[in-house]
Amino acid sequence: MKANNSPIGFFDSGIGGTSIWKEVTELLPFENTIYLSDSKNAPYGEKSQQEIIDLSIKNTEFLLNKNCKLIVVACNTATTNAIKILREKYSIPFIGIEPAIKPAALKTKSKAVGILATKGTLNSQLFEKTSGKIETHIKIYETIGKGLVELIEDGKIHSTKMKTLLKSYIDPMLKKNIDCLVLGCTHYPYLIPIIQDIVKEKVQIIDSGLAVARQTKAVLEKNLLLNIESSQAFHQFYINKEKKVLKAILSYLKNKSIEINEKEF
Repeated sequence: MKANNSPIGFFDSGIGGTSIWKEVTELLPFENTIYLSDSKNAPYGEKSQQEIIDLSIKNTEFLLNKNCKLIVVACNTATTNAIKILREKYSIPFIGIEPAIKPAALKTKSKAVGILATKGTLNSQLFEKTSGKIETHIKIYETIGKGLVELIEDGKIHSTKMKTLLKSYIDPMLKKNIDCLVLGCTHYPYLIPIIQDIVKEKVQIIDSGLAVARQTKAVLEKNLLLNIESSQAFHQFYINKEKKVLKAILSYLKNKSIEINEKEF
């Protein structure tokens, strides 16, 4: 049985899952956390399902060795390809990330929804199952965001190449009259200002960060694992690649006690 003050674990193929980590720590400010950024192997979306499963198991083992009480799979590709196996293999609770198709389907007025995600997410059985439940009169337009994760991991969020790529992916969906765009990768919320500039006011951008934070809280409560201490939380980050970009992403969180470690895992 894990202690209530044991940390929540997070893993992603890189720094993108920090968008989920941010939502969770804002909702649960007293929870200790450990975040694992497997940037050396990013992006997961271009790997085979077995490679994604193997990496997810390795990441889980790392976090379990750090005594984590719950693990957030802060990666759409890892969730859609590996979370079923992780839940079968380990007794710890897992929180997954899925593209927010259902909320988008409820909000759309034009009956056309765009999804920007990785190849690994869009090709997964879980995504196929989820999207198959959407009413047939709503059109779903899927686009693979090839190259976006790599640019984010390289710290090139505001580069000309990023803007050109995003425009090439989004413009065809705009021509299909989408009024909701689902971000199907935890890296993509960092691109919202650029995406907003492309879609203007015509399209609502939807990501699943807050919903994941609420689900994390609900699962902790259900398992009697909420941290009841109100002391300063600690937040440890592990990355197996140069940490400059991760430091830049986290630099605005002045009020949090953050420790960043470069480490092979």
